[in-house]
Formats: sequence, structure tokens, C-alpha cells
Amino acid sequence: MKRWIPFLKSDPVVSVLRLQGSIAVSGRGSLSDRSVAPLLDKAFSGKPAAVAIELNSPGGSPVQSSLIGARIRRLADEKEIPVIVFVEDVAASGGYWIASAADEIWADPSSILGSIGVISAGFGVHDLLSRHGIERRVHTAGKSKSMMDPFRPEKEEDITRLRGLLEQLHDTFIDQIKTRRGAKLTTETDLFTGDIWVGQKALEVGLADHIGHLEPAMKARFGKKVKFRRIAQRKPLLPRIGLQAARGVLSEIEERAEFARYGL
Repeated sequence: MKRWIPFLKSDPVVSVLRLQGSIAVSGRGSLSDRSVAPLLDKAFSGKPAAVAIELNSPGGSPVQSSLIGARIRRLADEKEIPVIVFVEDVAASGGYWIASAADEIWADPSSILGSIGVISAGFGVHDLLSRHGIERRVHTAGKSKSMMDPFRPEKEEDITRLRGLLEQLHDTFIDQIKTRRGAKLTTETDLFTGDIWVGQKALEVGLADHIGHLEPAMKARFGKKVKFRRIAQRKPLLPRIGLQAARGVLSEIEERAEFARYGL
């Protein structure tokens, strides 16, 4: 009845959005700008007192990380609603990029934050092909078209070019963190080597603002009567079949590998 009586003040509402998984343009359960857009729109609707994001991501696509972070910031500025990220197990690499879009970053004492760097990994199988008498035939127009072909020996010029591309991405990542975190970042430690920090140490170097958990923090800020409106990522109701099922399994393996990098 309270909301229908104009002179009575309603209890504050905090939208709680959970974002978990690796960041990729596709894949079951992965985070992408397309998959989170409707969730963010819903979280910011109805003029909540704040949008709290429960974040648990080891990273992934630089572009999708940038798009998601930009969308969060755009909605926060347009609607003038503060965004507060609560890191669970990990917010690393692209996961930290998303966290940096928030007005505040909270962490558990055991949360892993950072990994502000860029990685490119693959396999070389040219020796295996040679041992089995398999000849690889590739014809290109453009000398860089077959760069880093895993079926051929690495070329020094390809490695140099790849490193240049990675440096460009790294510079963009660094600019994002410096722009969003600014004077909060320590100048005594190089935070951009790809290293990670845990809980209190992440707080000390400026990668986090507070140590604590969502509900106690929001009740301390907005009062004990604050209401939580939870918005979750949807999972498929039925397992996929055929090729889609195989892709789903591969996506899950890749995601587990990403989390495993941080001992999770």
C-alpha cells in the first residue's frame, strides 16, 4: 500500500545483477555485450538507489570487455545511478576491465583482482605433421595473411608483428584503468605487468575501494529496509544436442581453463 500513498517514502531498492563467466562473443554461459545488454537495461530500470554487480570473471575478449564496460558506464551516467561492483572469486584481465567501469569496487579478503595485461596463446603442430608425412599446402595473397599459422614453424617477423598488436591492446587496457581509477592507483608498484593481487593487497594498491560483501554494505549505506531486486543470467532449460552440445562442452572447458589460471 505504501507505494500508492504519495506522501509516504518507499524503501530504497538496489538492483543486483550477477555476471559470471569468461568474456567472449559467443558460447553458452559466456559474457558478451549482446548477452548482458537486456540484463543491464532491466537493472537500471525503475530508478533504483544503486546497481550492484556481483562479478566473477577471469576475463576474455578485450572488445567484449570494453563494450560491456562502456555500456555500464553509459547507463550509469545517463540515469545518474551509482554502480557498485562486488568481486567474488576473481575479476581479472577483462573481468577487471568490467569492474573498472563501476563507481566503487568491493572485494572479499580472498578475491583475486588485476591481471592487467594481454595474452595470446596457441599450439605449433608442424613437427607432428612432418613426422606423419603430412604436407601442409597454403596459398595466400598478402604476405601477412597466414601469420602465426600453427601448422608452420614460427617466423620472427610474425612474432614481432603479434607483439606489436598485443602492445596496442595493452596500452588501451592501461588507459582504461588509469582513466577510471585515476589517483586511487598506487605509484609505488607497477600494476600493469599482468600480475594479480588478493583482497587487502588489492585495496592497498588501489585496485579495490573496500573489503566487504554486498548485502551488509548496501544495508549500511541505504538502511536496513533496503530491498534487493535480483537479476540473473538465464541458462538454457534443456541441454543442447549435436554440434551445439559439443560447442557447449568446449566452451565450458575453455572457461574452466581460464578460472584455473588463478587457482580456481
